[in-house]
Amino acid sequence: MRLTNISGYALSSPIDPPQNRRFSGGVRRLYKRDVVLVVVETADGLQGFATAGASSSAMREYFDGDSHGTFADIVNGTVAESLTGERIDSVTDAHDLLFETDLPDRLLYEAISAIDIALYDLRGKELGAPIYELLTDDFGSEPTTEIPLYASAGMYMEPEGYVGQAKTIEALGFFGYKYRPGIGIEGDRKTVDMLTETVGEMEIMLDVHTWWKLRDAYGERAIAELVEHATDRGAYWIEEPVEPDDREGYVALAASGAPLAGGESEETAAGLVELGRTGAVDFLQGDVRHHEGYTGCTSAIEFCRGRDVTFVPHNFGTWLGLIANAHLVAAAPEAGLLEYPIFARDPLLQTDADPGMYPFDLAFDIIHGEPSVTDGVLTVPDGPGLGLEVNLDVVEEYPFVEGPWTEFQYDE
Repeated sequence: MRLTNISGYALSSPIDPPQNRRFSGGVRRLYKRDVVLVVVETADGLQGFATAGASSSAMREYFDGDSHGTFADIVNGTVAESLTGERIDSVTDAHDLLFETDLPDRLLYEAISAIDIALYDLRGKELGAPIYELLTDDFGSEPTTEIPLYASAGMYMEPEGYVGQAKTIEALGFFGYKYRPGIGIEGDRKTVDMLTETVGEMEIMLDVHTWWKLRDAYGERAIAELVEHATDRGAYWIEEPVEPDDREGYVALAASGAPLAGGESEETAAGLVELGRTGAVDFLQGDVRHHEGYTGCTSAIEFCRGRDVTFVPHNFGTWLGLIANAHLVAAAPEAGLLEYPIFARDPLLQTDADPGMYPFDLAFDIIHGEPSVTDGVLTVPDGPGLGLEVNLDVVEEYPFVEGPWTEFQYDE
């Protein structure tokens, strides 16, 4: 295929009014959620799509000064200049061209990720095949297009709030409920106890991520004790209980027998495999949007193959990103679970209670129609490429808003 145009559109979905979420040691204020929509066009008039931008999981756009606006500028500048007019016979040809640029690594790999997804979308459209079929040819596997979902919600609430969410999510048929602790050591212990005493067959996951580590709020000993407590109470996994690059910390906690998950904050696919090689994680959480697309995540999936570590994608964003990662899971051998983020007013959830975390309307509006989810199971679309229709009206409906998407205010 010959590429004729590459565009990046920075978009913002306001949280209006802004939300204040109290955690142990301060208050987090949420203003908006941002995303970059990447569109790659060919000489044949086809368009391939991806979502991209600085990973919100690592919150780089807040802590390091990047924004989705600056990333869109890079897509429209360096990335477009490198690829426009080029003939791409293999997806990795585009990787090679981007490696020739002077982009810093963390932006380079974000760009590669988006372009990789969009090119797979294009290749599927050229061949009239869904992306998962292209990937199963590479893996030598049979596709599994019915994928159980675990619900990703729960942020800074009283224990009773987490329990209420979990009950609603369990009734909707989800495999598991993942929540963000951080309300204090005793509050977090109580939440684990109440959840494990309340839910039935549904699994419980803790996404520790940042909340136990902000300003060393808990300390190593308290973290180790909380990990041990959650393990004893049957938690399915404890996610990112230490800093992403703290390999020794991962290994020390894993020695207790704790089921650990991590990987979403790794900058590269090689970093994913490196974390896996420590033997400290039971669940490796790559993401096609941040780990060099399908091409990069393939190395992590192959690493997990035949080992006691399961590839479960990180997926926290729009429905477009959901479907992109779903194609990977559908094709990957020995993978079979996917994260489903629940935002406020999710139109897929037929329930009187709203278990969503905060509004992110763009997450739903970025595509026409809805994913097929029944009783907590996603059916991966079988149309060409990603198998969905992107709603380009969002470019006008969700203009980018400058400024940080979140801020932390600490107690003195």
